[in-house]
Amino acid sequence: MRRAFLYGRDEHTGRCFEHRKQWIEDRLLELAEVFALDICAYAVMSNHYHVVLHINAAQAEAWTLREVVDRWHQLCKGSPFSQRFTRNEALNAAELARLEEVAAEWRERLMDISWFMRMLNESIARQANREDGCTGRFWESRFKSQALLDERALAACMAYVDLNPIRAKMADTPETSDHTSIQRRIWAARDGKQPHQLFPFAGSPTYASRTAVSVTGLSGAD
Repeated sequence: MRRAFLYGRDEHTGRCFEHRKQWIEDRLLELAEVFALDICAYAVMSNHYHVVLHINAAQAEAWTLREVVDRWHQLCKGSPFSQRFTRNEALNAAELARLEEVAAEWRERLMDISWFMRMLNESIARQANREDGCTGRFWESRFKSQALLDERALAACMAYVDLNPIRAKMADTPETSDHTSIQRRIWAARDGKQPHQLFPFAGSPTYASRTAVSVTGLSGAD
């Protein structure tokens, strides 16, 4: 495996890779608009990141066939049938049945954390490899995931993620913690709002029915 420097400054070459933290944050928020996954919290650290995700199965199940296809096409090119479908070309009964079968699999993937992480990490790896002018494996290992089954576990995990940059002495306060959800929430709260990219909590009447939340983290290669 090649030596890869994820973020920060590489003391061996003097090159700075701090801008890659923004890659992670931007792609994370972009994918949340495509997947049926809500971002509860995230923090991009020096050589890894953490993210707390809520699986919004009700949202995915409510999507029409067209919505599923359109969302999947934001990630992959789809199939010949799905491409024709998006061009509003007529499909016969057998072709439509096949598309519906494939789209059912896509719907499942669009609320799957493993697929979310795959799309996130592969895109970052490709960007980094292009920038470094090389090929090869970029991430050191597969992400780890733990289910959070109640609000107490969720609160504890979010506090751990939110305070990680402070414990690591990367920032003095949550509002100065760059590339974190807590900073984004604080900025929005100053205007009396909630950030639309993140899962709403305070005053949300729907949270009680949302229980499928997971935390994921991934270590980068040194």
